[in-house]
Amino acid sequence: MTPDNDSSSSLNDESTQHKLPSLLDALLPIFALVMMLTTAVYLFSSDSSYGANQIALIMAACIALVIGWKNGYSWSEMEQGIVRSIGVATGALLILFTVGSLIGTWILAGTVPTMIYYGMLILNPEYFYAASCLLCAVVAISIGSSWTVAGTLGIALVGVASAMGLSVEITAGAIISGAYFGDKMSPMSDTTNLAPAVAGTDIFTHIRHMVWTTTPSIIIALIGFLLLGFNSEATTNSSNFEATLSLIQSQFNPGFHLLLPLLVVLFVAYKKMPAFPTVIIGTIAGAICAAIFQFDSVVAFANDATLLPVVALVKGIWVAMFNGYTANTGDEVLDSLLSRGGMSSMINTVWLILCAMTFGGIMEVTGLLKRILQGVLGGVKSSGSLIITTLVSCIGANLITADQFIAIVLPGRMFKLEYSKRGLAPVNLSRALEDSATITSPLIPWNTCGAYMAGTLGVATIAYLPYAFFNLVCPLISAAYAHYDFKIERIEPETAESIA
Repeated sequence: MTPDNDSSSSLNDESTQHKLPSLLDALLPIFALVMMLTTAVYLFSSDSSYGANQIALIMAACIALVIGWKNGYSWSEMEQGIVRSIGVATGALLILFTVGSLIGTWILAGTVPTMIYYGMLILNPEYFYAASCLLCAVVAISIGSSWTVAGTLGIALVGVASAMGLSVEITAGAIISGAYFGDKMSPMSDTTNLAPAVAGTDIFTHIRHMVWTTTPSIIIALIGFLLLGFNSEATTNSSNFEATLSLIQSQFNPGFHLLLPLLVVLFVAYKKMPAFPTVIIGTIAGAICAAIFQFDSVVAFANDATLLPVVALVKGIWVAMFNGYTANTGDEVLDSLLSRGGMSSMINTVWLILCAMTFGGIMEVTGLLKRILQGVLGGVKSSGSLIITTLVSCIGANLITADQFIAIVLPGRMFKLEYSKRGLAPVNLSRALEDSATITSPLIPWNTCGAYMAGTLGVATIAYLPYAFFNLVCPLISAAYAHYDFKIERIEPETAESIA
């Protein structure tokens, strides 16, 4: 919507009274946030994301708000910045809620138990981590969505790892490594389209240029997962293993027909359906599958003898969608594994994202984030240091704004002219944006991606972070290429001047 002339002129009048923030102004909220988050982790350990981190983000936002007020920003301006920032994350919040429903209906329908069942039969513990990474990578390339992969295959693979006595933290790291490799290299991915658009190049030139940093990164990651697999043993003994398979079989009667919801999701994602409707369709497919193939189980799950069976069927599916599935198999491990899902399970994650976007919105609208980026750019001397600065800035933007799209667009816009001035081809910028902003987003607990992955996989971000090998290695390889001037594309000086 276009603002009317009066409001526009009023806003311009207000903006003329704004003081430029100092570097100290910009760094103070960041320093306070780091101190409070460190304290939260010290006091609450892995439970810090269940409230403590949210308080730290809000208090840091209050500090940024006071600095903005000191520099002449009105509350209405800062409030508009918060609303815009939260608006950016609205799509992610909707997807989070619907993924909660999807998990609930897929467990109720037997889809997730079936994937766990066949995964336990097929996957060898020694190759499990590497196979999980590779499987997620292939599917993510085909559909272009790391979120969809994590919300479908990811939850099943974590379930298989738990049932087999393998590390769910390493499994989550393997899932995220593979999913983000595929997402990054897929022409259907939104970030893979956004980065070259911001930098000023085409998507296929961008993907070809990314091969040089992405391929060695995924190879290193796969080697790491193979080594971990060879040096780990499944803790579940054969009798427990067979007992788990028997329980799944008796409770859900697994079969390939129960994988129909998964096939539906992968098909509509492959057809470039946006993430939100894709997950909605997957949830509905799970509900239909539950009604057809698990009628008696769904009626029993409703736990209301006063209702007619058909009405109880509706209630059972409804409960699974908003409150998740609660398993009562008699096996404590399997019950904890399958008692998941529902929109309500995502409320804490949404709370974290809202607090993070509030902080990021104030930092952006008051010019504090821009001031940090300008300060960073001031120390750039060489082309290599410019690329490394871009990598660091994107990671910093991920930390501050809590959204990978902002972390791509904002540094991309700010550094684009500098790249052209130095005779660096736009593909260098687009690759740096993806090697940092896209890749590191799931490693930050309050980032939309980190919060999503933790909420969906049921593994804390800090717990899987050391094992997200691809996401950790890729920025380092990109920085090494920049330092040694390896595979850095140049443009002619006159071309650079025309772009500038």
